[in-house]
Amino acid sequence: MRKRTVVAESARGVMAFCVGCGVGVGLLVPFLADWLVSLPWAPLKGPAELVDSVPEPARTLGTAVVGAVLGLFFGFGALHESLTVTVDDARVGLAVRGEKREFAREEIALAARDGKQLVLLSRTGAELARENCGLPWARLARAFTEHGHRWADEDPHREEFRRWVPGAAGLPEGANALLHARARALKAKDDDSDARELRTELGRLGVIVRDEKDRQYWRLPEP
Repeated sequence: MRKRTVVAESARGVMAFCVGCGVGVGLLVPFLADWLVSLPWAPLKGPAELVDSVPEPARTLGTAVVGAVLGLFFGFGALHESLTVTVDDARVGLAVRGEKREFAREEIALAARDGKQLVLLSRTGAELARENCGLPWARLARAFTEHGHRWADEDPHREEFRRWVPGAAGLPEGANALLHARARALKAKDDDSDARELRTELGRLGVIVRDEKDRQYWRLPEP
């Protein structure tokens, strides 16, 4: 068996980018505060005056440190949300948001790209997994094919999806109610855990869902 391949975001690269951006923003804060204080009226003038009252170099150093700390938080959040794909000859593993799932080779008929999402399909055309993916597609394609898994640059079932509207015909009983609840969850955008859970519930009814700009599209697998 060939050694497994792990495709993931570089933790060091993500953290360096986020901290660097945070420091950059922090260094701009004193200049922004000076500008806001000079205006006769401006939003956030109170905080700007507070920042402006701190003497240099403490002011610039302080805002840079605060920016770096905020960058660290954003970096950890980005890594938590990022997808890690582990591939070997016998299985495929997906890890995101602290959740890990594994699929045996026999379960997977095809791995495919669908826009910015990675999709794993079963032999009946049902979806085993659909995850947002910011990983390099060429690396993913190579990882799957080198371990003998089939890969496609586009979901072969993409044209079968129909846009969902309330009361859509052809759906199993209860699916419209779940899609309606999921539409509200997508619109809220506070936490996508509800939308993910409702996708799983729809999958149990045999309904496959993909999202595009907060719109839901659905299809049924092959009978």
